[in-house]
Amino acid sequence: MSLTDAIRAHFAESIATKQAAVAVLVDPIAVATKMLSESLGAGGKILSCGNGGSAGDAQHFSAELLNRFERERPGLSAMALSTDTSTLTSIANDYAYEQVFSRQVTALGRSGDVLLAISTSGNSPNVVAAIRAAHERGLRVIALTGRNGGQIAGALQSGDVEIRVPAERTARIQEVHLVVIHCLCDGIDRTLYGAL
Repeated sequence: MSLTDAIRAHFAESIATKQAAVAVLVDPIAVATKMLSESLGAGGKILSCGNGGSAGDAQHFSAELLNRFERERPGLSAMALSTDTSTLTSIANDYAYEQVFSRQVTALGRSGDVLLAISTSGNSPNVVAAIRAAHERGLRVIALTGRNGGQIAGALQSGDVEIRVPAERTARIQEVHLVVIHCLCDGIDRTLYGAL
């Protein structure tokens, strides 16, 4: 396959994955939007976490809320748990890398807050641990996953929402996760501030 054919194939596969995702993700995204909006509207905050590209997605989501998405509005309370290197490395060094998010959730999370947990495989041990910590603190959880949902699917409780991308390839799952994040941001703005 030539380079240009490979590029075309990436675009075609990305489009096909997004089209397949629309059929199964609209309802869970709407439910998640309502959950996030209710939390923020009641003075709660959104904590987000993930590893690698999913850490980038967690930071992206937090930035869109704290600053703005596509309209002028007050900043919304959100925090990505993957950004503070001193906290991450001290927890990893003193305890275990598996606890880098869960210890932050325990310290910062309050009942009424929401954890956005992102893992393309659904099997990231530190994200699963964060979900358990969130439940202990009374947070609800929105999980962005892919493949078969992995361990995260089994860790979720009633009242949580899983947004599982129907794909196997990490790059395609991450691409849909980004669309989901933008849908959530737009939905929060529409719910809290009305349609543009």
